[in-house]
Amino acid sequence: MRAEIITEEREFAALAPAWGRLYGRCSAATPFQNHAWLYSWWLSYGTPGRLRLVLVREGDELRAVAPLMRVRRPLPALVPLGGSISDYGDVLIDDEYADRAAATLAEGLSLAARSAVIDFREVRPGGAVERVYERWDGPRRRVRDSLCLELPALSMDELVRRLPSSKAQRVRAKLRKLSALGIERRIVPAGEVDTALRRLLELHRLQWQGRKVTSEHLQERFAEHLVRSVGPMVSSGDAVVTEFRLDGTVMAVDLTLLSPRLAGGYLYGAHPDLRERKADVAVILLDACARHTEGDRRGALSLLRGDEPYKYHWRPYPVVNQRLLLARRRTAPLLSAVVCDVVARSRGKELVRRWRERGGDGP
Repeated sequence: MRAEIITEEREFAALAPAWGRLYGRCSAATPFQNHAWLYSWWLSYGTPGRLRLVLVREGDELRAVAPLMRVRRPLPALVPLGGSISDYGDVLIDDEYADRAAATLAEGLSLAARSAVIDFREVRPGGAVERVYERWDGPRRRVRDSLCLELPALSMDELVRRLPSSKAQRVRAKLRKLSALGIERRIVPAGEVDTALRRLLELHRLQWQGRKVTSEHLQERFAEHLVRSVGPMVSSGDAVVTEFRLDGTVMAVDLTLLSPRLAGGYLYGAHPDLRERKADVAVILLDACARHTEGDRRGALSLLRGDEPYKYHWRPYPVVNQRLLLARRRTAPLLSAVVCDVVARSRGKELVRRWRERGGDGP
């Protein structure tokens, strides 16, 4: 096996077939390590000259990939592609060759790092990059990152049975209401995905009008990324777009991303009229997402990052992402600086939380 570093966009594009095969052989992969997702993200958000793909090859076959880019602020670092619009960061490692591939990838990352810290954000527990972390012979640190909430990969009926009886009765009543309204669910074929995603984004903008919303979801570069990446992912079985129609009109659209390990409801758009007609949008979406996990080998139905109150209605279990920091010996001070910043920010958030719990008054 040999490690190499790719810095050219055209070579990134050409990796798609081999990358896809590796993705299928990495059981820890999440949808955010899919080539279509990351290459599209690079086209929308990447900076020329900053690409750093660390590959491990054996002959012509890829055995591992670390999709990274170089950033300079606040400190020189190599960070995963995908940025803040991706809920998980990781590498891909071939399960069958995991030990050798991880060791070779660690060597390649050390060469790629040079004077930078390697900063893997949002690593789901059990991520493939943990194998690299175990083999790293320089300074390293593991700290907490974002909280995700997950449900077991069960059918909607089984998810409802997990709830206390009073809540379960209310959810069943909401499901009957949806049936009585005549809401129809339709899986969008690959050839119609682009149009459906544009409709999703229109509905997403409409549903959040006048309220606080993730501003990036309203940007054209995000729309271009989503349309460009999800079509190929639907064709390969790594994403599902679902439309919900009422009286022949599309009233909601959901995007669920899939990987060998989990299914995650990534983004949706719903017309405000659904709520006016007493249709519970959260129930509609969870029912759709659960249909992509029941009876198959996926271990989790992820509600992805964030601990919004509505998610807790379903009795999810918390899964805390990790932040894995790697450095060479000569860049150990940079790693220490990053850790100090993480600790300071964490303490600051805790102080703000306590202040708000006290009502936001007094010292």
